[in-house]
Amino acid sequence: MRFTILTLFPEFFQGPLTCAQMARAREAGIVDFALVNPRDFSTGRYCHVDDRPYGGGPGMVMQPEPLERALASVERPGRKIVLAPSGRQLTQSLARELAREEALTLVCGRYEGIDERLIEAEGLEAIGVGEAVLNGGEAAALCLVEAVARLLPGFMGKEESGEDESFSHGLLEHPHYTRPEEYLGRAVPEVLRGGSHAAIARWRREASLARTLARRPEMLREAPLDGADINFLRGLAHPAALGRGLFLCLLHHPVLDKAGKTATVSLTNLDIHDMCRVSRTYELGGAFFVTPLDDQRELGQRLLDHWTEGPGGQANPDRGQALRLGRMAASLDEVLERVAARTGRTPRLVATSARAGYRVRRGRKERMIAFTPPGVVRGWLEREPVVLVLGTGHGLAPEVLERSDAVLTPVRGFSRYNHLPVRAAAAILADRLLGDAG
Repeated sequence: MRFTILTLFPEFFQGPLTCAQMARAREAGIVDFALVNPRDFSTGRYCHVDDRPYGGGPGMVMQPEPLERALASVERPGRKIVLAPSGRQLTQSLARELAREEALTLVCGRYEGIDERLIEAEGLEAIGVGEAVLNGGEAAALCLVEAVARLLPGFMGKEESGEDESFSHGLLEHPHYTRPEEYLGRAVPEVLRGGSHAAIARWRREASLARTLARRPEMLREAPLDGADINFLRGLAHPAALGRGLFLCLLHHPVLDKAGKTATVSLTNLDIHDMCRVSRTYELGGAFFVTPLDDQRELGQRLLDHWTEGPGGQANPDRGQALRLGRMAASLDEVLERVAARTGRTPRLVATSARAGYRVRRGRKERMIAFTPPGVVRGWLEREPVVLVLGTGHGLAPEVLERSDAVLTPVRGFSRYNHLPVRAAAAILADRLLGDAG
């Protein structure tokens, strides 16, 4: 495969591309490299390749003309890529895809970036290697080159070793051991010292599953798992137990009616059942159902008692186990007090809203809601309890949103039809916050 790299700093690549396996692959003709400097194609007296950005702001932007001429000089460009953090992320799957190409041209940006018109005109495909900010595209280009090159036939000493690595099969790689058999009081796992290849394969698979659950649980959503994998994961304790600090709160007052006025709405049997089941599934701290109406709280408590202490729980123990997480409350303040008493910490109040143009008062100013991504709330859960409040009727009243520490980004917020039942929204939000890490 031929790699052409457009870079303002060709010397950046001299060491990495001329040592170890990469050097042997070049000698064997498996890979070939050409380094092209856009400065060589600048027509200015001082070989400028950048200028100030339109619209103002700090830094400089790479000009399109030198890059256009540099790209035109490449005889066999193949697939053209610009290294940018805003692009499609480099994964093992993408590396396999790129390894099927005969040639790749990599454009390394610098400064504040590249003039967008050049990217559009040349059809450059943006690829990033992470969310960290780098000085330029050179380090990212090296990551891409190594990830792709090692998949080429003949590059690795042992063909299968190019794929038997972390991320290759959707999981983190299992731990490795070598001699001595015991080190610092730690012995090599006994199964690895035995002669059963099947037992070793299963140990490695389970070690990969356990490591992925502990370090990168989000990867399990896309990993190819079989029934044995699922059963093994079910037997593991969740590493963070984040869900124990999350409490659902379904508010029936104060909420809005169709006219946008504050109102009180009635309890719904299905909401109580399903939000308790969500709480049990994600191992949450519990689910509160809030109404100021005494008769409604009595009705809700009778329902909970039927499934926890009465015949319902005897007939369906699984449902009874879920309904034990349900609690009735008269107000949001009561919920916050009860959670604080249980956890020993004042909880964060996180609201939900499907209304993008909603305006709330913060201090003396009225402003549009600023939504908070789930990752921020997930970070809070690592340190303190969170009450996630959802509204019935036509949404939470403004006074609830105004006192909240955050308002989560709407579920399916970009859809013109955004009217999910609240129990469905609760399940989706619990999964966004916890997934299989709860």
